[in-house]
Amino acid sequence: MEDQLKPSKIKRVRPETLEFIILYNQLRGKAFTGNTQLAEALGFNSTSSITEIIKSRQNIDPEKFRIFKEIYKDYLTQRKPTENTVSQPAEPGIPMYEIIATASGVEVYNDINDTQSVGRMNFPGIEECDFALPVWGHSMYPYLENGCWVALKIIHDKKILPGEVYYIEWGDYRMYKRLLAGDHPDEVIAHSDNTTEMIGNRLKYAPFVVKIDDIKKLCLVKDIHKKHNH
Repeated sequence: MEDQLKPSKIKRVRPETLEFIILYNQLRGKAFTGNTQLAEALGFNSTSSITEIIKSRQNIDPEKFRIFKEIYKDYLTQRKPTENTVSQPAEPGIPMYEIIATASGVEVYNDINDTQSVGRMNFPGIEECDFALPVWGHSMYPYLENGCWVALKIIHDKKILPGEVYYIEWGDYRMYKRLLAGDHPDEVIAHSDNTTEMIGNRLKYAPFVVKIDDIKKLCLVKDIHKKHNH
């Protein structure tokens, strides 16, 4: 009975949930600052309800979705600028979040959606990226150095290019790994570039298998920046 109460991925994501996820990503930072504000506006008892919906593990209640569209209808309706309105240019660059994402796989609990950005990263080549995170740990050295920042592009369809370095949210972990093709089409091998550090006769950062369906978020590392660029 206890196992039946644990949350699991829903079998079918309803159309209104898909629409909510799309609108959520469009309005976050414009109509509301984070999940705490949104949860209060929609009458949720906890921000975890928003997180579960955004990660497609729970469908949104149709009444909650109606309230969402009613509250933020002004943001959903595209209005032509009048003589008294001045269009504001989009803020350049991508948001930087001081969330611990580790090259070694240390367990963390922060949700990026509940975090305020600490600045903007802006230089040529990252225009298609979505956000930036710092790197902690040494398992991906020398490709990723401890303390550097990386620009990330979200891969929504989970189509993985074997050999590229990705940021993945898997289980309760956030990590950077080079993903290689697995022995089966539904899995990949998470490989660490640091193959010099040993514990006895074993690699300190040994490769391991990850089921693609178990990856909650997949982002391609597009660029690396050694210093903060606020």
